[in-house]
Amino acid sequence: MRRVVIGTAAVSMALSVAACGKAGDKSSDSSSSSSSDSKTIGLLLPDSVTARYEKFDKPLFEAKVKELCSDCNVEYANAAGDAAKQAQQVSSMITKGVKVLVISAQDSAAIKSSIQTAVDKGIKVVAYDRLAQGPVSAYVSFDNQKVGELQGEALLAALGSKATPKSKIVMINGDDADPNAGQFKAGAHKALDGKVDIAYEQSGLWKDTVAAQKVSAAITQLGAKNIAGVYSANDGMAGGIANTLKGAKISGIPLTGQDAELAGIQRIVAGTQSSTVYKAFKPEADAAAQLAVNLLQGKDIKSLATQELTSGSGDKVPSQLLTPVSVTKANIKDTVIKDGLYSVADICTADFAAACKAAGLQ
Repeated sequence: MRRVVIGTAAVSMALSVAACGKAGDKSSDSSSSSSSDSKTIGLLLPDSVTARYEKFDKPLFEAKVKELCSDCNVEYANAAGDAAKQAQQVSSMITKGVKVLVISAQDSAAIKSSIQTAVDKGIKVVAYDRLAQGPVSAYVSFDNQKVGELQGEALLAALGSKATPKSKIVMINGDDADPNAGQFKAGAHKALDGKVDIAYEQSGLWKDTVAAQKVSAAITQLGAKNIAGVYSANDGMAGGIANTLKGAKISGIPLTGQDAELAGIQRIVAGTQSSTVYKAFKPEADAAAQLAVNLLQGKDIKSLATQELTSGSGDKVPSQLLTPVSVTKANIKDTVIKDGLYSVADICTADFAAACKAAGLQ
């Protein structure tokens, strides 16, 4: 009888151990399977001040991912202009188990260690619009030096006969933490150097308030009557600059921009901004989504990223570069309206109705 009890207890214990082992194995397998089978793509954008990111890039990217991979998920976060916050967001994406991370870096150098950590965890990283430092798998953007060249050429065209080596130009560049800003600047200098006098040049940090302050300082330094034109690296800053010029009673001089923001297009129609650069958001977002899904599914990206660029950290990055387009009053219909970015009704609100009519938009 004692032997039977002991034997039964032993069998019971063995079954319990086996059951625990199976439960443990099942949990381990489930976790491993869940991690390896994850179809989650992370999207990190740099700020909410620039209108394009929340209004266009995010929804366009999400829609294309869903089209290409119906059971894929997109986890989204915006850094709100804070590099430290974006680093925390990368950590959060890693914890959530994303397999691919698409990131437009708030600070391309500061994000390097976070990207390295993500890659060490087996995550593929796509640099979006801005070439982040670190071991990224692919980069998609526009030819950013060409953007700067288009801006400079548009400024010269708007100056016409006033484009002389003595004509004083104020140049407000983007944030040096953004590698694109340096490329825009280089392209603009390529177009402008030797043809006009860049008498005042500062960074506006991509902020309309900062750009406005810088232009105010330039007016004090150079004199309102001596400024022939203003180079602004994007439309957001151009808005602040336009207000400053108006306050100083400076009118009729060229002012550039970039991003084809609605407010920028409306200023072009009204004559307070001379040009912008249209970087079609949909092709860029679509290209990023295609790269991300291909990387997620283990597919080749060579046919997509046909160029190679070197990042600030010295990494060779397969790249896909799209072509930007200069926009002036003359081709608004053939660019942003034709592509459906904005309708005539979007642009020609009550405040701009007369200007739209004069521009042939209504």
